Amino acid sequence: MENNSLGYWVWFLFIGGVIGWLAGLIIRGRGFGIIGDIVIGIVGAMLGGWMARIFGLYAGNSLGAFLVALVGAVVLVGLTRLVVRNA
Repeated sequence: MENNSLGYWVWFLFIGGVIGWLAGLIIRGRGFGIIGDIVIGIVGAMLGGWMARIFGLYAGNSLGAFLVALVGAVVLVGLTRLVVRNA
């Protein structure tokens, strides 16, 4: 799929939403709403990728990339809870 196709962006937002929703379930027991889940998932994926590079990890397949993104989102939710009491 090309990066500028509509299907790519729909898939990108869908996966971001799933990752954010799962991170919300893992940390809080519920999601953050559709927009919140997508934002948490996308930012968490970037954080997870950054952390994986620091630790020298390589997510060579789709499952590995998904898990790296999920770990990043869980860390992001955990950090958010430390900073904001009601998050």
